[in-house]
Amino acid sequence: MEACFADLRPTMRGRRLFINGKYLGAGPTGVHRVADELIAQLASRRDELAGLFAEPTTIVVPRTVAKSRHQFEMKQAGFLTGQLWEQLDLPRAARSGLLLSLCNLAPMISTSAVTMIHDAQTFSTPESYSSAFARWYRYVLPTIGRRHRKILAVSHFTAKQLVDFGVTTADRIAVVPNGVDHVLRVPSEPGIFDRLQLGETKFVVALANTQRHKNVGLLLKAFADERLKPVRLVLVGGEGAQAFAALGHVVPDNVRFAGRVSDGELRALLERAVCVAFPSTTEGFGLPPLEGMLLGCPAVVAPCGALPEVCGDSAIYASADDPREWVEAISSLANDPLCWNRYSQNGRERANIFTWRAAGDRLMDVLRSIQGTQI
Repeated sequence: MEACFADLRPTMRGRRLFINGKYLGAGPTGVHRVADELIAQLASRRDELAGLFAEPTTIVVPRTVAKSRHQFEMKQAGFLTGQLWEQLDLPRAARSGLLLSLCNLAPMISTSAVTMIHDAQTFSTPESYSSAFARWYRYVLPTIGRRHRKILAVSHFTAKQLVDFGVTTADRIAVVPNGVDHVLRVPSEPGIFDRLQLGETKFVVALANTQRHKNVGLLLKAFADERLKPVRLVLVGGEGAQAFAALGHVVPDNVRFAGRVSDGELRALLERAVCVAFPSTTEGFGLPPLEGMLLGCPAVVAPCGALPEVCGDSAIYASADDPREWVEAISSLANDPLCWNRYSQNGRERANIFTWRAAGDRLMDVLRSIQGTQI
């Protein structure tokens, strides 16, 4: 494959920063939010980018993407779509510069490239994905890790996993943690309480996600406990009761499925919740508990993946395989105002460390270091 694309290697390395805009044609995800925030940070640093690159930064998109939501020049390129566009059309369009990809995947043939990989979960928990999806990622990521100038990891935990699974080497990795302050820019939408008929009931927020590593079945077992009967579990996301039942989970009566919610509705829920519960057995970063913490909502998380790195000692930790620990942790927050206030304050202080401005600074450091070696 490399021989076939020898003519696509950059001829003027570093003259322009190209941004992989393939994700702009897809629906919103957590990974896409990270891309949006980091690109916005780059846009706020146009003058500095102009000092690093001789030509204006450009977002490259497939022809199916009509417009970009970012303040950079947009270039439609190629005629393919999806993965074929990313692997064949994109490297041709970006061959005269440095290609930045922020959503895990990027052209395997590129060498003048920086790619953000958010986790190594297709290696550590492949059962959470379809076999085709897992195989594709397990093929592409190590190729990217060997060929690209720099790999961006969102946590030190993810960086270590990428090395341990042979995706890349430690010297090629730079850690750029997520920010969380985006939640403060969105007005709260309290109408969600009427829609879910929550009234004055105490409730806990968690993700409605059936992936194995998200471990939401543990919460369903915890909320079947008599001690949590007065508390509601509000599951946010696309999966409903039938999806969990199909996997053999028993859904207690005190569980509410909110479906997909707006950012404002999520903010309203987090601002009034007893806590955000996040029992994942692994996470590349763990943005949802941090979002809650910034809004003063205590977090109960499993001591797994990057969660201890991100949450520090400002969250309550409960075992990823013992529902009783979750019952005890949630009960303590629901019934002890002093405990709730302590974790609310500590969580807010911890989350304030993670800003998108700081993430943008780290990304700029990477770009400066690469451009310095290409002059």
